[in-house]
Amino acid sequence: MESKISTSPADGALRLEALVSELGPHTATAVGADPAGRTVRAAEFHDALEELPDEPDTLLLAPSTTQAAAAEFEALAVLAARLGYAAIALKCRDADVDALAGISRRTGIPLIRVGERVSWRIFDALIAQLLGEHRYSEDTHRDRGAEPLFALANELAEFFGGSVAIEDLGRRIIAYSSVPGQVIDRLRTQGILTRKVPDSPFNDDQYRTVLRSTEPIKYPRLDDEEPRVAFAIHAGTLPLGTVWAIDASGAPELTAEQEERMRTAAALAASHMLDDLRVRRATQQPREDRFRTLLDGDDVGGSEFAELGISEEHGAELLVFFPEQREHSPLPAHLRSLLQRHLVLQRPEAVTAVRGGRVYALVEHAGSRSPRDLVEPVLPVIDRLLGPGVRVALPGVASRPGEIAPLRDLATRLFDVAPAAPADAPDARLLTVEALRPALVFERAAALFAEAPELGSPAIGLLRETDPLVADTLIAWCGAFGNVARTARELGIHENTVRYRLKRAHEHHGVDLYDPDTLLAAWLQLRCGVGAV
Repeated sequence: MESKISTSPADGALRLEALVSELGPHTATAVGADPAGRTVRAAEFHDALEELPDEPDTLLLAPSTTQAAAAEFEALAVLAARLGYAAIALKCRDADVDALAGISRRTGIPLIRVGERVSWRIFDALIAQLLGEHRYSEDTHRDRGAEPLFALANELAEFFGGSVAIEDLGRRIIAYSSVPGQVIDRLRTQGILTRKVPDSPFNDDQYRTVLRSTEPIKYPRLDDEEPRVAFAIHAGTLPLGTVWAIDASGAPELTAEQEERMRTAAALAASHMLDDLRVRRATQQPREDRFRTLLDGDDVGGSEFAELGISEEHGAELLVFFPEQREHSPLPAHLRSLLQRHLVLQRPEAVTAVRGGRVYALVEHAGSRSPRDLVEPVLPVIDRLLGPGVRVALPGVASRPGEIAPLRDLATRLFDVAPAAPADAPDARLLTVEALRPALVFERAAALFAEAPELGSPAIGLLRETDPLVADTLIAWCGAFGNVARTARELGIHENTVRYRLKRAHEHHGVDLYDPDTLLAAWLQLRCGVGAV
């Protein structure tokens, strides 16, 4: 089994081909699209009443699709392919195999046919076992790579006389000291047992302070927590984690030697964390998790910018990339990988994540420099490698972590209101509030009319539905600031026709063409497409 599992990629995923081979032909067989190059990181049961989670490389277990109609199953396959899923596992009759294989090839997502005698509970357990054994192998390798960090923690503990923990940005303890006689408290003991720092009401503020500080910080005794000295681990300006030492010296202030020891330890820890590929990847994952927290807007603690290496004084810019939704379009995961490689060359603090078929990137606000300077050079690269059609929303700058989720919502609105743009028009592919402000106003006004129907004039609604030529003329006339000749040229009709239609709007439909407020409200209602109420 281990020989087969070792054929999987080095990033912790298990190749789909190896997974099917390990399960054996009596348990699972591949159907339809070629599984080559696919990787599996997790398995998830499909619930028809819930949305599919946005987690690429997931094996979707779909027991309920046995009785599903072909169109319904194809819609599920299209969505799974768009989200970057590895495959869909299902049970089917022999007579349905060809039809399902056709759907698989059309949508580009492989199918795994589960044996009829294999229960879904057992199949799920087999998948979990294979992925678990593989991850155990990966964790063992990672721990071997972290051995220098354990030695470093022991050396620091001998100096301070207390327990030392080295943490990544996810506040996971990746190395800790085990020196006989070291002072240790309940909080540190719990953290070592779970390899995770326990939640504390003081954590967010302390981590934010430590990550922003250029000097080690000493925290006094607090309840049953022993005094601690903390310092951030950086690679240049990019934070990698923190080192925490319980200070058993009894000294009220930080001494010069303690400060020097912490600086040296942090520098050595940074070197080891960068040199070891597994630890570096373990460091990147919590950054992505922090970013996803900001995008969702839930449980935002306020220290996220500092943990991501973004200056709170400068703020952060959100960049949102949206690939054209077409059959067999490049997976957003591929776009994310390309963007991550490109952005970190210019912005080391850049972090990316995939949500709902879109790729989100967060970078520090660069003052007078426009985000266009960062995005425009990568668009030709994206077009060449992944195909044309990717649009980019630049919703603005967030001064605080809690402002990222509203920026995400604004980016969604920009995509919704933006007109289709040709692939060779880079300016039209960059969506900004400034460029689309009128469209945003009409979008919000339409929502306002929908929420409060009493704001819409019944006469204007009736005009739009029963006399559309008059309605179109009134819209064009308002847009031409009352210029009849310009209106006629725009509509391709005679000026007298314009005058007749305006007269009809006034006399037959009761539109007051001479009151500016009434005319503005009527024009806005017509532009928003609000009918009779």
